[in-house]
Amino acid sequence: MYSTSGIGVSATAEDAYFALVERGPTTPAELASGLRVTSHAMNTVVGELTRIGLVESDGARLVARSPRAALDTVVEARTKELAALREGVEKLSRFWRDHHAEGANYIDIVRTEAGRQALGRRLYDEADDRIRALTIGYTGRSARPNMLAPGFREALARGVTCSVVYGSHVLSDAPGREALRASIDLGERARALPGVPLNMGICDDRFALVCPPARDWDRRHHILVRRSDLLDALIGVFESFWQIAVPLPTVFETADDTGTAPTAETRQLLTYLSGGLTDESIARELGVSERTVGRRITRLQEVLGARTRFQLGVQASRRGWL
Repeated sequence: MYSTSGIGVSATAEDAYFALVERGPTTPAELASGLRVTSHAMNTVVGELTRIGLVESDGARLVARSPRAALDTVVEARTKELAALREGVEKLSRFWRDHHAEGANYIDIVRTEAGRQALGRRLYDEADDRIRALTIGYTGRSARPNMLAPGFREALARGVTCSVVYGSHVLSDAPGREALRASIDLGERARALPGVPLNMGICDDRFALVCPPARDWDRRHHILVRRSDLLDALIGVFESFWQIAVPLPTVFETADDTGTAPTAETRQLLTYLSGGLTDESIARELGVSERTVGRRITRLQEVLGARTRFQLGVQASRRGWL
């Protein structure tokens, strides 16, 4: 399933593209009239669609191009971007391994359980504006259940914005999903992305807490990174992941045009789709057959008037389901 954030165009631009596919070549003025938008807004929309190759001009009219060629280019570019991000994380990890606290005064390495807990609490207690995080949940042979972090509720109550990118495999963990739903219900902004490499939290722009994955819980350690070029790099890593991650459903279950709100099961299905899980994986998580998953998705498309899974994501997002 595609989403607006994944493709990089606005909802109005998507409507314009769908209209061009259905109507054929159309002038910008006719398209603006049909969509009930201003000519200025239509110019912006045409710029968005032209930029990624979904639309081209044919004289005075606009023509929709096949999405396969255009979006394959977008996917290739995003794939290269992800590869560059992972390479950057590897370089940063090697940097951390090669330096000790005494060799770099902006880094502290904490290996004790008490020290790890204290740092985790600092992240939420000292935040004034926002917390940005990547998470793969607890890892290792002795991994603990995923749960709300200490101080998380209090930080939200103070007006701190919490933005978190989850590794999509967290959606396959029942306690992880429960904690995720609770976090979103409390006001967390959550997105999912395959390939998130580690746990990391950034407190405002003042310090970051990094926890590289470890096979054994008792052997893992935390790295505290203070203001430095390294902290700036970590902030950039988060922002890049955030831009390409897929938004997860929020608590606000806005009713659709028929007056029906999504059930918990529907929200769960949309969460899995947003996280990039295959029909086979979704079927396994829901305890149903793959064919049943396909039927439910088809039914959702009928209810929301979506011809494709791409359009399903758009319509669900507009109703506040994503």
